[in-house]
Amino acid sequence: MPAVNSPRILLSGVSGPIGAALMPSLMALGYQITRLVRGPASGETQISWDPLKPLAPESVSGFEAVIHLAGESIVGRWTEDKKKRIRESRVEGTRNLSEALAKARSRPRVLITASAIGYYGDRGDELLREESPPGQGFLPEVCRQWEASTEPATQAWIRTVHMRTGLVLSRDGGALQKMLLPFRLGLGGNIGNGRQWWSWIDVQDWVGALHHIMKTELLQGPVNLVAPRPVINAEFTKTLATVLSRPAIFPMPALAARLVFGQMADELLLASQRVEPTKLVASGYPFQYSDLSKSLQAILAH
Repeated sequence: MPAVNSPRILLSGVSGPIGAALMPSLMALGYQITRLVRGPASGETQISWDPLKPLAPESVSGFEAVIHLAGESIVGRWTEDKKKRIRESRVEGTRNLSEALAKARSRPRVLITASAIGYYGDRGDELLREESPPGQGFLPEVCRQWEASTEPATQAWIRTVHMRTGLVLSRDGGALQKMLLPFRLGLGGNIGNGRQWWSWIDVQDWVGALHHIMKTELLQGPVNLVAPRPVINAEFTKTLATVLSRPAIFPMPALAARLVFGQMADELLLASQRVEPTKLVASGYPFQYSDLSKSLQAILAH
């Protein structure tokens, strides 16, 4: 049970595998957690908000840190309405939160917001670091606007970090969970030609990196949350099949992926992003899982 005077953290968007791992880790360190929730708030540990509407500055005052992960899921067919929800939930929600924090009587020491390696677009074999320019397409444009929407907080001298997250590996959901059934049935295989780079991170390292960011004052701006050893899709699928002791001989051709997922296939499944965690490594973060096989073995052992 956190002490009355323990540091307070404001947290948004804690559903899914990341939230399942993050919440217990923060509570174990004694933080008082208050959640931003859509719909009615339940008790003093929640604050009701609509991401598309301004927030009262007094409602977000007095927190040591703010961790903002909320946003419409990018999974699903990208209709124009879906793309509008993806963009608005991230850009408008982050801007409204940043403006409220900038005007708060007691501002946070750090604002940590979600972003994604989708910022870089489809870049082939190019090695991508935090200073690399954005790519072309829907996701790069959303990520660029998403990160820019924290400008009110930055201007108010709040240390602001954009976590450009890769493929998060977790036993509790996400892309890996969706892949497990076909692979366990022996129906897995490459997506497209298999040569596109997949930059991944174990969920335990994602959580560890967030704690590292919170306490490392020199980290600000974009930070790539990926493991040091990205792999091409063919290696990813082969490694997953090997860990499961199954073959990986049923590829999903690019055309089939586009028929099923539309634009999402080109910008997520077929896009190549060879990303390095330059800032995390330089600042001394000790990765638990740099090797894909060891990460998958640990996840699937449970």
